[in-house]
Parts: sequence; structure tokens; C-alpha cells
Amino acid sequence: MRRSEPGAGGAPGARRRIRVLWLVAAVAYALDLGSEVAVVAGLEGRDPVPVLGSWLELRVQRNPGAAFGMGSASTIVFTLIALAVVVVVVRVARRLTSTPWAIALGLLLGGAVGDLTDRLFRSPGGMRGAVVDFVAVRDVSVMNLADWAISCGSVLIVVLSFRGHDRGTRALPGSGPTGGGPHTWAGEHRASLHRVRAVPVRPALRRRLP
Repeated sequence: MRRSEPGAGGAPGARRRIRVLWLVAAVAYALDLGSEVAVVAGLEGRDPVPVLGSWLELRVQRNPGAAFGMGSASTIVFTLIALAVVVVVVRVARRLTSTPWAIALGLLLGGAVGDLTDRLFRSPGGMRGAVVDFVAVRDVSVMNLADWAISCGSVLIVVLSFRGHDRGTRALPGSGPTGGGPHTWAGEHRASLHRVRAVPVRPALRRRLP
């Protein structure tokens, strides 16, 4: 009986992983957008609100740069990066073979769409909008929930990669042995070894062996 390849399983499993990705992305985006609307309406222009003393507080500020206040003069560059992240994640979503990778990419997608929404629709607009940051960690940064989603998704990707977890995507049909990356190559190599071991050794050859 022919054994199916990893990741090439039935459509229900693939659809479930895609649903996980979209659900995580939707939750991350909704939390980011809702929290920004709330803090702009209730906290912007007011004194910081301590959550854990001076170590964690709610302090609203507009940030034209990236997380940690980097690159404030390159707003449009970060807009294009966020757009590229969205496009890449959407393209690989249909090839996911791993639920943990679906969660990681969902966090990236939700965070990227959240920041992209600010870049496009907040003042001054035109892909140069300033994101609303409000979670202030002492001596570290002031970020929003989109930034936290992107950071958590990135850390999860690093952890999965170092643990040797499946990359999360499979090669498209017809992409050849190089299209599936090292995992595809390793699987083919193991299959070849099994075929070699299965070849019967003729009696005459056995007698010649020491």
C-alpha cells in the first residue's frame, strides 16, 4: 500500500490549517484596531495610566516609524514592507502543512494588516500615516498590539525553525526535487535508502561476501 507524503494529506486538514491562520489573523487585527480606537478616544492627550507601576503603562503616542521607534523618516518603506508581508503570507497560506506555522503566520498577517491600516488611513495618510502606540514598557519601547503580534509571530517562527519543525509549506506539484526544500530532499533520500535495502541479494552474491 502506497504511503502518502507528509503535507499532501486530505483537503480537510489543509482547510483546517488555513482556517486557523485566518482566525488568528482576524483576532489579532480586531484586537489591534479596537484597542487603538479605544485609547485614541479615551487616553490620547492625557497623562499615562500606570498598569504595573512605572514598568508598564498606557501612554498614547503617534509613531511614523517601526516598532521601538526605529526609522521614523522612512514611513513609506515600512508601509511597503507590511504590504509585502501580507502578500507573501496570503500566497503561502494554501500550502501550509503545520498548525504551529499557521498560528505564527496568522500573527504576522494580523499585525501587518493592523499596521498597514494605520499607514493608509491615519493622518497624514497616503501610505505615511503614523501608527498609534500605547503599550509602554519601561526602558524598552512603546508599541501597539499589532507590533506585539508581529513580534510574537517572529519569535515563534524562530523557535519552530531551531527545533527543526516542518517549515509549514509543501512544494507545489511539478516543482521538482528542489522546490520542497531540505525536508522534501530528506524524505526522498530516505525513500531511496528503503528501496535499496529492499533489493534482494542473489545467492551467488551472498557466497562471495566475506
